[in-house]
Amino acid sequence: MEVIENKKLIDSIRNVMDYPKPGILFKDITPLLKDPELFSLLIEKLYELLKDVDFKYIVGIESRGFILGSALANKMNKGFVPARKKGKLPYKTIQEEYKLEYGYATLEMHIDAIEKGDRVVIVDDLLATGGTAKATCNLINKLNGVVACACFAIELKQLKGREFLKPVKTTSLLQF
Repeated sequence: MEVIENKKLIDSIRNVMDYPKPGILFKDITPLLKDPELFSLLIEKLYELLKDVDFKYIVGIESRGFILGSALANKMNKGFVPARKKGKLPYKTIQEEYKLEYGYATLEMHIDAIEKGDRVVIVDDLLATGGTAKATCNLINKLNGVVACACFAIELKQLKGREFLKPVKTTSLLQF
């Protein structure tokens, strides 16, 4: 049954060539999100990956991590904390710059988003090189939080993002 369910999820992911730049094959989850049955299945399967992890908050990475992370936080009765692109949060922030395949970017979190010792799970739709997730880990560390796990709907294994995130426990549902 799990293989069939995972195949349904995989089949709903659209491949977009040359986005956001030439040579990149983008995994687009918006068709999956549009289907309430598949979206529900995805959240349930991510919940199964995290149900035994001890944590207080889910940190969702902009922007699809907001969708998955907030749905999971609601299902698991946990708080939700956004990690946003620079200039999007209204209160005092901390920042972390990171490298993309096509340049640099900056993530921010509110300075009071996490307290010392708070255990958190990072959630995003895709793990590629791990740069965005690593920047998020660094923000959590700056706030003296503890990354209990990083959880992704999709992992592009050939890009070795999991290795880049070590020693953080990393889990993913669908591997390509």
